[in-house]
Amino acid sequence: MTNTPLIPHPSSFILSFWGGVGTVTGSKYFIESEKGNVLVDCGLFQGLKELRERNWQDPPFDPRRLDAVIITHAHIDHTGYLPRLVRLGFDNPVYCSKGTADLLKLLLPDSARLQEEEADYRNRHKLTRHAPALPLYTEEDARAAINLIQPVANSGEPVEIADGLRAGFRIAGHIFGSSLVLVEVDGAGDDGKGRRVLFSGDLGHYDQPIIRDPEPPPACDYMLVESTYGDRLHTTEDPKDALARVINEAVERGGPVLFPAFAVGRTQELIYHIRELEDEKRIPLLPVRVDSPMAAAATQIYSSRPEEQDEEYASVLAARRHPLRTHSMITASSREESKRLNDERGTRIIISASGMMTGGRVMHHALRMLPDPDATVVFVGYQAAGTTGRRIIDGEREVRIMKQFVPVRCHVERIGGLSAHADWKEVLRWLEGMPGAPRRSFTTHGEPKAAAAMRDHIMERYGWRVDAPQYGDRVELE
Repeated sequence: MTNTPLIPHPSSFILSFWGGVGTVTGSKYFIESEKGNVLVDCGLFQGLKELRERNWQDPPFDPRRLDAVIITHAHIDHTGYLPRLVRLGFDNPVYCSKGTADLLKLLLPDSARLQEEEADYRNRHKLTRHAPALPLYTEEDARAAINLIQPVANSGEPVEIADGLRAGFRIAGHIFGSSLVLVEVDGAGDDGKGRRVLFSGDLGHYDQPIIRDPEPPPACDYMLVESTYGDRLHTTEDPKDALARVINEAVERGGPVLFPAFAVGRTQELIYHIRELEDEKRIPLLPVRVDSPMAAAATQIYSSRPEEQDEEYASVLAARRHPLRTHSMITASSREESKRLNDERGTRIIISASGMMTGGRVMHHALRMLPDPDATVVFVGYQAAGTTGRRIIDGEREVRIMKQFVPVRCHVERIGGLSAHADWKEVLRWLEGMPGAPRRSFTTHGEPKAAAAMRDHIMERYGWRVDAPQYGDRVELE
């Protein structure tokens, strides 16, 4: 692989990697062909400072020359750069599933508000080298990005996104609306017969509640496959058993339980499991507080599209019960309601964004709970390098929260079975359904060790040619 610009020719077909490699954030994959230029995913970098600084750098391609953007799912590490792209001149269609389109109408304006609030905070407290500090993008940019969205069915049926360039979306089982995307480019390749590139997006694990399992991969010439858990397996403990254990131990201590959880995906799954545990009388009926207006709105969307729901979820709905509501659940909509949660005492469950403790309301709760030896903080998703969640998981006894150094004296738990990502064995299971070997594959969306391990697992199991690309690599697909 090389990051040296390649000389185009009539059948040139170039894939380059501008995020989601060497890290689990900032996913951006750029296809250049005679049929058009397409960006697959448009994510925001998070975590380490050197990664976040990439958000402010000029992109390595001209946004005004993109024919389209394709989105695999709604999480900000795959979509959060879209308003910035629009701010820089992009004004062509954005293709994604209908479920993803629903969620983006919530997530992009919220991301913009956070950008604007951060700039305002830095200006008020004189914490910037630039006067004034500016947001990466505004809510107006986010609304403009939403206006470009072209929803398509998660049915596998290809839609034309440029002349001679098509994309088909299939259920990926990661979160509501998540998709595998097969891009077909007419005339590409050294024989001019066209090529197909499969993007796994983020793959869900099998048998999780609410949404369907990932669909088998279609035949392709080239494949990009995620590797978040390429070097590890999820715990063998059943996630419901783990939840019951953690909650009952917290009841014995009389302390609160804090779940940092993504507003889309993990929050809904947590509520679903807690409701089931209450119904089964495996845990007492406890106050459950969802401190995220975004999560509340996303939960409503989860009930709106039956084509995304698995059979068990649909059966609960058919019985005229709400699958995503516990017996004593309150959603904190305003900041005042969120603050009042801190006045409560005894064992209660607080579910609050963000999942990696990088900002948002969860930080206010962490400020109070991390030093409390009776409290429990439970991580249920991947914690990227450089995030507060990663530091706590790695055993640091003091972390910085809202400009304060806070001791970590609470109980720290991690429930791997609630991750939205397939582990490496589940990725191999998914690949079993592929009809024939790709010419070449690439492991993406993983930190270096995980991407390399996933590459080795695939090569050992299937004997395919697999590479773990780096940021800026450009590959001519033959």
